[in-house]
Amino acid sequence: TSGQVQQALHTQLALYTIHGKQHLANTSDISVPTALKPVIAGVMGLNHLGTQSAASLPPKVGTWDASTHAFSPRDSKSGNSMAVPFQNGGLNIRGLVPNDFANMYGVMPIRRNGVTGKGITIAVVEDNAMAPADWTNFVNQFNLASYGGTFSQIQPNLGDTANCIDPNAVFNFYGFGSGGEDSAGTALAAEYATAIAPGANIEVAACFDTDVNFNNVTSNYFGGTFVAATNLINAPSSRPDIISASYTTGELDVDSASKMAIDLMWAQADAEGISVFVSTGNAGTNPNYTGVVIQNEGIDASALATSPNVTAVGGTDIADVLDGTTSQYFNSTLNVAYGSAKGYVPEIPWNASCGNGVAAKAKGFSSAVAFCQKWLENDPNGYYLSSTAASGGPSLVDAKPTWQRLVTGAATDQSRDIPDVALFAGSYNDASAAIICTRDYPCEPNFTTTVQLEEDTSLSAPMMAGIQALIDQGIAMRGLPADQGNAAPTLYALAGQEYGTGVGTPPASLATCNSDNGENGTSGCVFHNITRGSISTQCVDYSGLLSYEQPTPNCYFYGTFAYSNGNGTSGNVPVGLTSTDTSSYGPTVKAYSAQPGWSFASGLGSVDARNLLIAWRAFLHAPAAPPAS
Repeated sequence: TSGQVQQALHTQLALYTIHGKQHLANTSDISVPTALKPVIAGVMGLNHLGTQSAASLPPKVGTWDASTHAFSPRDSKSGNSMAVPFQNGGLNIRGLVPNDFANMYGVMPIRRNGVTGKGITIAVVEDNAMAPADWTNFVNQFNLASYGGTFSQIQPNLGDTANCIDPNAVFNFYGFGSGGEDSAGTALAAEYATAIAPGANIEVAACFDTDVNFNNVTSNYFGGTFVAATNLINAPSSRPDIISASYTTGELDVDSASKMAIDLMWAQADAEGISVFVSTGNAGTNPNYTGVVIQNEGIDASALATSPNVTAVGGTDIADVLDGTTSQYFNSTLNVAYGSAKGYVPEIPWNASCGNGVAAKAKGFSSAVAFCQKWLENDPNGYYLSSTAASGGPSLVDAKPTWQRLVTGAATDQSRDIPDVALFAGSYNDASAAIICTRDYPCEPNFTTTVQLEEDTSLSAPMMAGIQALIDQGIAMRGLPADQGNAAPTLYALAGQEYGTGVGTPPASLATCNSDNGENGTSGCVFHNITRGSISTQCVDYSGLLSYEQPTPNCYFYGTFAYSNGNGTSGNVPVGLTSTDTSSYGPTVKAYSAQPGWSFASGLGSVDARNLLIAWRAFLHAPAAPPAS
């Protein structure tokens, strides 16, 4: 009972209202016997805050428009997409497909040489299930079936524990629908791991957070995701080579025992040779929230991604629409695999808010602040405020590993900083999105029916897992062990060769490998260094109106919007942009700017799979390829 907990741990339990919802938590640190203190990190289960999938943005659907070679979107917010200039401006959505990403990230050259991820197993850990037919539909639609990849959806359990509950069991028990659950987030992850590594074996390890009576399956904050990953890592055999996870909650909201358990779990995976890729989130410097602007906790980083034993994957946007260079990088018609990308396309950090400085410049404004102020004039009620952006930031818990210091641009703090790398996740103004195949919106030849389009770092992490599957197979073809463990130390070592180690004059390749140089300029580079744009997004401070809200730190305020909750509470709410200095805003203090080398905005940048494989083999001193027979 709560009374027993309070007596045993010398703390009080109380109900707190956080962002309008009630949560149970302890009011002070717990106390334990002195003799036990060295071996106790914390006590799990004292609160019922919960995690969320990074794939929690509102879904978008569109119908194919042959005249524009794009998809006409439905505005799920208002039906009037012209309410705010420069945002949600009624643009058609370019649907990106596996062929586009394979061309953008250098996958096609090694695919033609038989490097498809064959023999490598990628486990996607989820707390929701998908319809297996979605994956089959996806590989058939996009000409990937011939590569021999496989799909399975499992509930990994250890011995008699039976703590991995099939999400469909809960879904069907309560009559939520026929045919089982079909999570778009799960489908996104499984399908786009295959998009990059079509010969790999994809396992969706799906464990629901509760049983059918809604009893939690674990006291760990990360619920079914933690159960799925733990059981896979501790399996006596048939462990995966790679794990991809796309769930996010900031460290400020996760209890210490849960965080410790997560970090130990990922350390064990690394020790076993399992490479783990975790998405950093979709809300800039505050990964707890997606799309909704609630910034009252300050700068934070995803607790699942800050472990030094995983590779944290952020999100990028392709810059051609804002730069006006689309014809240079995309064909006007689709090929047989429905792709149109000619090759690599320059990237910027994904930022859907007015804090996007590249968008501000493209629209003729002198700064992001000026852009946001004009935006506010046309949106006085704050209807289109946005925190949607790729996430990054310093850990409050984990220390910086040595390998993260040895690259130009590395932060001079003592924290584990994320992301490590970044791949496409979304776009400004919904200009581009990835097509997925779901039960409600199946993919039909020539897109004769409505399709679902997704923007999310739940796309970038599984794509990076797919690239690792190509690396694993590619080095195994030279007789080396496939299971490399955490990819990040090798990625930073290779980046040090290309960007410099932060000591002395950087090599010429730092400038050569700038993403803005496009495919021709970066053709010999392992990384595409993203140097413009930021993940600084809008933030608000409701503390003057709502008693349960605290003042918002790390926010440079540039104006106010008119707020009303419909229950008699109304007034002006300050709105700003995330910054490490609340009195000013600029490249050095906005949270955070891209820069040469590593940055909080996009890590080391994106990768070229072909060049990465060549460099990785050289790093491991792999033997030369056998002569052709």
